[in-house]
Amino acid sequence: MEVEIFADLWCPFAHFSLRTVRVFRERLSPGSPVLVRAWPLELVNGQPLDPVVTAAHVAELRRDVAPELFAGFSPDDMPTTTLGALALVEAANDADPWLGESISVELRDALFEEGRPIDDGMLARLARRSSLDQSVIRDTRRVESRLAEGRGRGVKGSPHIFIGDNAMFCPLLDIERDRLGGLHMRERFERFEAFVTEQLAS
Repeated sequence: MEVEIFADLWCPFAHFSLRTVRVFRERLSPGSPVLVRAWPLELVNGQPLDPVVTAAHVAELRRDVAPELFAGFSPDDMPTTTLGALALVEAANDADPWLGESISVELRDALFEEGRPIDDGMLARLARRSSLDQSVIRDTRRVESRLAEGRGRGVKGSPHIFIGDNAMFCPLLDIERDRLGGLHMRERFERFEAFVTEQLAS
């Protein structure tokens, strides 16, 4: 089972989804890495994510579906860009998809669970530890290429999950907006499990 997730690092919905997809993977296809692909929202939207809005979404996720997650998140720790981190993951995926998955999880845990800022120093240390050239974090061409690929494949946002040739945008959550602009969510694990099972049987 090859699972690809187009996602941005600072997207809280992607953090929740990646955690959950990995649980499904361990149960259904433990020998396959989850491939996390760059979907740079600052390029899609023309600006970085707003830390205040992101903090509101974190609070909504904790309230509705994931009280155990986001324990260390602070909007003050939001990076000003994720392009270097996404470039590092793309390089790690090229070297070893399991390494790419590991770095993807480690970076999100640093931001959302441990309250550690993601800066160039952290990215350089991760690159050295992973035997990758530190220059990869300054080369965003692969991120831009992945964005173009995602657009060509119909990616709608972060996270957009592919299994083989089939895909769903944010399949693990139902999200509704109230009249004041707030979000309300519920888990849809059964929908995702049905999607995975259908792809495995095809």
